[in-house]
Amino acid sequence: MPESIPIAATDAQIAAVTFNEDGLVPAIVQEQGTGQVLMMAWMNADSLRTSLETGRTWFWSRSRQEYWCKGETSGDRQYIREAYYDCDGDTLLFVVEQEGKGACHTGNYSCFFTAFGPEAESGAEPAAEPAAGD
Repeated sequence: MPESIPIAATDAQIAAVTFNEDGLVPAIVQEQGTGQVLMMAWMNADSLRTSLETGRTWFWSRSRQEYWCKGETSGDRQYIREAYYDCDGDTLLFVVEQEGKGACHTGNYSCFFTAFGPEAESGAEPAAEPAAGD
């Protein structure tokens, strides 16, 4: 089992993050080693701090209006290895060690499995029943 490693962010670094009118910022999750983009979810200031303090990804569910820790229901946990904010401070990037079957609630490894374009073939069928909470 991977180890949770907290990231010691400063108050100034947290203050550099720009949250939208709903108090949220998009968080992109990328797999360590492969660089594959796994998912995007929303964070507020509390879920950002909790993610950094615990070394696990915590998000804010806009539909359920609650916090969720990735993988607590499905077992497909994410362990943060690096964390960044972009040049404008309005997007986060988490490099993670992905545990389990992957990041997508559909059962696919990545949420980005459907391409645009006439020749695009996703080759992936969504799972019948998404895992609750992920």
